[in-house]
Amino acid sequence: MKNTLKEKSYNLINITKEKINNTFSFTKIKSNILKDKVNFKIRKKAIIATKARLAEIHKTFENFTDEELEIIIADEERKIIDDLKTKSFIAVLAILGLDFLV
Repeated sequence: MKNTLKEKSYNLINITKEKINNTFSFTKIKSNILKDKVNFKIRKKAIIATKARLAEIHKTFENFTDEELEIIIADEERKIIDDLKTKSFIAVLAILGLDFLV
């Protein structure tokens, strides 16, 4: 009787752990999907910014190798991310009423 009770409680604990792990993996999956969507939008904006940057110097994508284009696009992505961080920081300060720091 004691062993049966112990075994059933052990099984119940394992089922609970499994359910909790599945819940957290679901949020991880949703988080990854959201992260991928954000990265896609940033990449899209970076490509548009790269086209504008190249148009200013009268060049096209064909004038550069894939590696060079990847470097230019990565630089534009970094600029976009830095800009988003700055804007987010200013927004948080404004929400908190700390506009004197900006």
